[in-house]
Amino acid sequence: MSSINLQKDWQKLKNLPAHIRDILANSKSLIFPATREEIVNLAVGGKDSKEFDVCYDVPGKGQYKEVNVVRCRNGLSVNYTEVYMRRRDPDCTVIADGLPTDRDTYKSRFGKEFEPLRGDTFDWLKKQDLLVTTFMLGETKHGALLVAPANAGFFAGGLADLQGMCDPLNLPEDFDISCVIYLAPPYRHTNFDGKQVVVHNRLEGLHEIFSYNLYPGPSAKKGVYGVLLSLGEKEEWLTLHAATVQVVTPYDNVTTIMHEGASGGGKSEMLEYAHRETDGRLLLGKHVKTGEKRVISMNQNCELRPVTDDMAMCPPEEQDGSGYVRTCDAERAWFVRLNHITHYGTDPHLEYITIHPKEPLIFLSMDGTKDATILIWEHTQDQPGIPCPNPRVIMPRHLMPGSVTGTVEAHFRNFGIRTPPCFKDKPTYGIVGFMHVLPPALGWLWRLVAPRGHSNPSITVTHGMTSEGVGSYWPFATGRLVDHANLLFRQIQRTYNMRYTLTPNQNVGAYEVSFMPQWIAREYLARRGSAKFKPESLIPSRCPLLGHTLKSMQIEGTFLPTDMLRVDEQPDVGVDGYDAGAKVLHNFFKVELEKFKHPELDPIGKAIIDCCYDGGSVTDYENLLKF
Repeated sequence: MSSINLQKDWQKLKNLPAHIRDILANSKSLIFPATREEIVNLAVGGKDSKEFDVCYDVPGKGQYKEVNVVRCRNGLSVNYTEVYMRRRDPDCTVIADGLPTDRDTYKSRFGKEFEPLRGDTFDWLKKQDLLVTTFMLGETKHGALLVAPANAGFFAGGLADLQGMCDPLNLPEDFDISCVIYLAPPYRHTNFDGKQVVVHNRLEGLHEIFSYNLYPGPSAKKGVYGVLLSLGEKEEWLTLHAATVQVVTPYDNVTTIMHEGASGGGKSEMLEYAHRETDGRLLLGKHVKTGEKRVISMNQNCELRPVTDDMAMCPPEEQDGSGYVRTCDAERAWFVRLNHITHYGTDPHLEYITIHPKEPLIFLSMDGTKDATILIWEHTQDQPGIPCPNPRVIMPRHLMPGSVTGTVEAHFRNFGIRTPPCFKDKPTYGIVGFMHVLPPALGWLWRLVAPRGHSNPSITVTHGMTSEGVGSYWPFATGRLVDHANLLFRQIQRTYNMRYTLTPNQNVGAYEVSFMPQWIAREYLARRGSAKFKPESLIPSRCPLLGHTLKSMQIEGTFLPTDMLRVDEQPDVGVDGYDAGAKVLHNFFKVELEKFKHPELDPIGKAIIDCCYDGGSVTDYENLLKF
């Protein structure tokens, strides 16, 4: 099927709001791409074109080149001309409407009402050659629309991969446009000093997203996430910021693990097989100062069956009273970060499916050359010798071997945190051992404070220990903190059979560890199954916020060094360094929890927060939320 004919066919679309009909009817030209192949060709300027520059007329700057798109053998190489545009700005979202919110409003940030800019944006769109696509909002019955300049085909392609694409002439009878994304890149220069800005405007029956930049993270991905969160606020269900994977042991036992955390916290990595040394062993860690390596042998990986990469929907009809979280994927593709793939052989599984894909992929911030193959360890350089920390590939889930479609039941909820090195003479919060077992009350607290953590590659700024906000999805939400705190708390109460764990990445005390703790924890948890931990196998952590540590952790007959479980046992850290780091962590919790002191917070939740302020023990947390 070819694109919809401008003169007549698009008029058949149902449920189009009047102001959108006005934009489409008065645009310079209009195209509704009907296939992914058509969008890929649009992205590079035509079927026979190999390279395309995405440019816009910007007052005071003339023709401004935003993006270069190159057709390669295995997909499109998309590169932004500005280093700043290669990562999501964590403060890009503002709210334009008058509905309840704890987020920055457009008026509070910019000192004026949004409506004049809204009208000006519509006028600008009418002067453009437009591209329009339709898609569904996750696994709901709500439909959505993208209205974009036609030269932004790579953006439309990314959205089509991430959220799917409907045939606009064969939409369901009850297709309801509940969301529309308007893409207008020049306004970041004319109105926002070159910054990424995404404006959410919640109207009656229609959630508008105004994307004033071309990086898809804040709008095509996280913007749609915000719409799902907004729907969940009304209907009392959550879309968790989580990767979910079914882990199949060599004995065919299946354990499902949900891994939550801030951007950069290891969600995509939870779907990867553990990276091995050239001799096949696993590198537990490398001492930051001495270079000493700790390795173990593990002959067999468990099989991984990916379920969700980043957005895990938990709609109410799927919560069946089993005591477990039931979830399905809210996306059609995954926005996979590649910064840790630094050379050939780092991840043969991912290398193979990106080098030889069944259809062309969309790569961001990769070094791509016309008619050559994009290699996922060759990243665009922000400066000579400094690669971009946030290279990405958009991986359609149907191309991911073993991916699971539909709803699954999760057994563990793991939380990931990026941690810095910790030494007794330079203490930090890098005191988290390879795996901690948390009581449910602490599982909830960690999801309230949601640290972004050390050296975060996914966002534009990371100064010290900062928070991603409630659920680790707050930068994408539009409502109130207390509502999401209560939704998370009620979910934990309902899912009384869930187990909660915590894993660090990057560093454990004096050792650089990459993502090995969560890979080791995944293998360990799958082998032991979903049964409760026996009390005698656990030791209260010296820092109560870290719950329990295991007395020992054994993988296929090999025991991990206990000082990788309990960082205070590392000579380079010791009790004094550990306690100083614990104080940093506790102070961070107290600062972040202050914003949840709200009269509408669940009373038990209030008692859990008070316990933190009072320096409560692990037992205190266990007693506050018992199942």
